[in-house]
Amino acid sequence: MPPRLPVPQGLRTLSLCLRPSPPSTTTPALSHLPLIQTANVSQKTKEKRKEMKRRMKQDPYGWAQTQQRKNANLRRRAELEAERKEAWGSPIHGITTPFVESFDSGGQAPLSTPPVDGDGNPLAPPHELPTSPHLANYLLTKEEIEQAIEQSKRLTKPLDEDTHTDLKQHEENVAKAIIALQRITDLNNGSAKDRKHANKRRCIETFGRHVTDVTLDHAAPHPSINAPQGPKPVRAGPDTGSSEVQIAILTSKIRAVALSLEGHKGYKDKNNKRSLRLLLHKRQRLLKYMEKKERGSERWQFMLKTLGITPACWKNQIEV
Repeated sequence: MPPRLPVPQGLRTLSLCLRPSPPSTTTPALSHLPLIQTANVSQKTKEKRKEMKRRMKQDPYGWAQTQQRKNANLRRRAELEAERKEAWGSPIHGITTPFVESFDSGGQAPLSTPPVDGDGNPLAPPHELPTSPHLANYLLTKEEIEQAIEQSKRLTKPLDEDTHTDLKQHEENVAKAIIALQRITDLNNGSAKDRKHANKRRCIETFGRHVTDVTLDHAAPHPSINAPQGPKPVRAGPDTGSSEVQIAILTSKIRAVALSLEGHKGYKDKNNKRSLRLLLHKRQRLLKYMEKKERGSERWQFMLKTLGITPACWKNQIEV
């Protein structure tokens, strides 16, 4: 087979073929052939264009209808592609839900903080967020604080033989102590670390299987001869190790790190960028495992809907 010469990308319609010149003594007729011959491979394209022009001249109305159907098909394809891209979501945030937005305040803010423009005007109205008003700082609850206040009030109350002035002073001291405790244990006055601990408790209360086993249907176990018979044992305490709980906790951490990187000069924070990659890949592994075990169950659907998890969070390669 004669050798072929490579040509540039833009000249795909040309194919160059080198043919050696035969000896003139044996075949003198072939000696007049050129050494380089060209062949046009775009002949089919030209014939197709001629056919289109012929149809356009013969039946203009039918041609216009064909173009309308083609444009409608292209518009519909663009709409479907946009819907698929939106449903695919972001590998970091997925689709932001109210529950994920409430991580920013540790479940204390009743309304969201809408984005603002350059002049400080809100671009959208605020919407309601799920809250956890019973949580307080230092791993306490409002009920525990109230019980401690009542007990201390009872222990420090003056005796009956004390004067009326002592009782009045005691009430004033108790009122001041209540105000001080409210300020100290308020999560709005806490740090980012305090909000992180509060979000962990909220994730356990929302996705823990000691709660979802009662409220949601879980996937039926695979039939097996060696499977234990009878009811499952009752949990001794709150569930902290299930996949959905760990995914929710990782989502709260990912949002905190991602928002810090999206802030002013966040692109310089190489340490947090590496931490974000590690958190994303750890969540991806847990999501793949849970998809294999719990796909189709109400537990899986509830987690995806509440956290806004999309296929981009656990499918394909995640690059940030």
